[in-house]
Amino acid sequence: MAWQALQFPLGILLGPPAQELQRVILEELYKAYHFKSYLEQLESTLQRIIPPINEIDRLNAELTDQSRPELERLKVELEKGQDLVRKCSSVPSWNIFKRCRYSKKILKLDKILLRFFQLDVTANIWLDNKQSLVDLKEMSRKFDAFSMKSESSRSDGSSSGPQIRDKVFGLDVPLMELKMLLFREDVMVLGLCAPGGCGKTTLATMLYRDTDVKDRFKTICFLSISSSPNFKAIVQRLSEQMFPNDPVPQFLSDEEADMMLVNMLLQRQEQPMLLVLDDVWEDSVVHKFIIKTGGYKILVTSRTECQAFDSKYSLKMLNDADAAALFRHSAFPQIGNGNYEEPDRDLQKKIVSGCRGLPLALQVIGNSLRRQPVKVWQNTERMLSSCSIFESHSDLLRCLASSLNYLNKKVQECFMDLGSFPEDERIPASSLIDIWVELYGIDEVDAYINLLELSSRSLINLIEITSGDAGQMDGNMDGLFVTQHDLLRDLAIYRSRQQGTRLIMERREDNSLPKRWREQEHQFQNTRLVSVSTGEMFMPKWDNMHFPEAEALILNFSATKYTSPSFMEKMEKLKVLIVINYGCFCAELDCLTPRHFPNLRRVRLEKVLIPSLNEITMPFKNLQKISLFMCEVSQALRNCNINFPDMLPNLVEINIDYCKDLVELPEGLCNLIHLKRLSISNCHELLALPQGIGCMRDLDVLRLHACTALLELPDSIQKLQKLRFLDISDCLNVERLPEGIGELSRLEKLNMKQCWGLKKLPSSVLNLVGLKEVICDDETADLWEPLRWHLCKLKITVHREINLSWLGVDLENLHS
Repeated sequence: MAWQALQFPLGILLGPPAQELQRVILEELYKAYHFKSYLEQLESTLQRIIPPINEIDRLNAELTDQSRPELERLKVELEKGQDLVRKCSSVPSWNIFKRCRYSKKILKLDKILLRFFQLDVTANIWLDNKQSLVDLKEMSRKFDAFSMKSESSRSDGSSSGPQIRDKVFGLDVPLMELKMLLFREDVMVLGLCAPGGCGKTTLATMLYRDTDVKDRFKTICFLSISSSPNFKAIVQRLSEQMFPNDPVPQFLSDEEADMMLVNMLLQRQEQPMLLVLDDVWEDSVVHKFIIKTGGYKILVTSRTECQAFDSKYSLKMLNDADAAALFRHSAFPQIGNGNYEEPDRDLQKKIVSGCRGLPLALQVIGNSLRRQPVKVWQNTERMLSSCSIFESHSDLLRCLASSLNYLNKKVQECFMDLGSFPEDERIPASSLIDIWVELYGIDEVDAYINLLELSSRSLINLIEITSGDAGQMDGNMDGLFVTQHDLLRDLAIYRSRQQGTRLIMERREDNSLPKRWREQEHQFQNTRLVSVSTGEMFMPKWDNMHFPEAEALILNFSATKYTSPSFMEKMEKLKVLIVINYGCFCAELDCLTPRHFPNLRRVRLEKVLIPSLNEITMPFKNLQKISLFMCEVSQALRNCNINFPDMLPNLVEINIDYCKDLVELPEGLCNLIHLKRLSISNCHELLALPQGIGCMRDLDVLRLHACTALLELPDSIQKLQKLRFLDISDCLNVERLPEGIGELSRLEKLNMKQCWGLKKLPSSVLNLVGLKEVICDDETADLWEPLRWHLCKLKITVHREINLSWLGVDLENLHS
């Protein structure tokens, strides 16, 4: 159950004082008749929360964790409440003052109990889930588990699975028919087959989220397989979904993974289980998951029929009515049409007919025609009528390519770069923006606008796990991800091959190179972007490869040790380096030598063990931005004594996210006086910032999001005279702001939502006359409201509290 995410310290039992308070209320209710309505309300609250409190006490005997003072405070309040209720019966009716005072105390106690479940319990669950996510879960497959509403942390083992992000057309009847087949006793493995872009994944997601299916199966898991599956990684992801509280297993071989898979499935043989395998290309993959056990079923989505299927459901193309509805939904948005005049219905009908009922084509082409002149529609119709999108895969790509013709050249280039990342993996938006800024000479705002343009055309999906601030001056791009249909990824690769400025190596089982790439005389003189994807094996020595014009390199792999390809030593024009480890654990990476990358400007490392910074002997003279995501950094920072300004003279931005072992920053880092942006988020062990942070005189943005162990900010922060944005959101234990914070004369925005330890503001905040917005909670807003008369530019934005309806406690109707 959801309460198992809570871990409370031993020795604090909340059940007995809560039950005693309820008993005292019932005993005194009719004696203290002047307070009857207030006491009835308080008793109603207790009646609702005592069962989960008892469950907390039960788990308390099994789970241990660091002490949390809010539990002791709640216990004290419950005990004080008993005395308060007893005193109410002795208050005379004529003493209006005492009646008013005691009534307020009862209401305050009721509010404290509600606050505990709305805020404190939420914080504990949120912290535990985030820490578990960092320690155990592969972020690349578990984005939906980031949310507190994630079903992956439920004890029944169901997982969050993909989301349905848009209106669905024509799948209600197929869903009903698919369920009928799935529920048949003689069907264990059910195939859902159709060509690419027909909506197989969407239909599988609808079935996965269907109420009838959830009622029938205790455990439901959803796995994306893809055309180049890594079996060990797949079993690890299944383990995460079935047993979210257990450590992620490691395997030395596929045989070990196979044994683990069998053991996991046998453990669930007493409980009905549904396993959805999405985007399967090989029959052998399905056979690995087949085990004869009662109540176990598998749904497989595939473009072809597999021998393992007991039954097959063929998803048909959309009928004319549904196809027209989907096309119009994509081509004519409901909002913002203005004076746009629709093309005539005959032309629309011809275009819909040319898409042959293929949902992806209808959506992409419809979006590409949105608000376009009639001539563009006519040209699209001619193109569709000249070929059949089902004659071959290339014909389908040519059909979809028509949606790119009306993008400007730079946006088309940006789209083609999307093929540089592995299939079915989330792409960090910040990685794309880094590439586009350096390759195409645009700024980050324009790069973000290009993302929005591609999203508006349904060429990508944008997924944001932040509070909606990506793209703003202070937005955290590390919380923004891009996903893409595999056909659209194929389209990006198809178009980029025609151009010759990108080299994309897909993952190969033996990590070998195509013969034409190994030929010494074959040089990639015009290649500007190189992307290499490998599995767990070391990279081969590619001495014959040479990329004299390459400016961006993307290394995608899944390993615990990784040897960089030898051709990197010759990439003297390299500006962007992105290293992404899709494995479950951080990888050792051989050292990057500055002399090989004299022009390197941006580096992003994901799930990498950062070596000691003391090993750097030559400066990265042009490096401007460093991003570390889920890396291990303690070894890098231990006893660090390098001269940061000498080694990183042009560094202006540092982003550190989900680095669980970051405890403190080296004091020498503060000597980077030209640093403009420092962002540290979800680093739950960070205890303090260096006192010398005030030396970063050019700092414009300081983000300290969800650094839950942080207690305060150093007083020297008042020296940051150029600071415009300060973010301490979700720093739950920050208890005070620096007394001299009013010295931040250029501060425009302060985000302090869910800073629950902050009870008062320093008087110097009255000097923040340039402050335009404070983002906070209801309680913190009360601290700022009296200051609005003096801070005339100030806008107070109250952050919406988290909804806890998923816990089974109906807080909104608690007293109904």
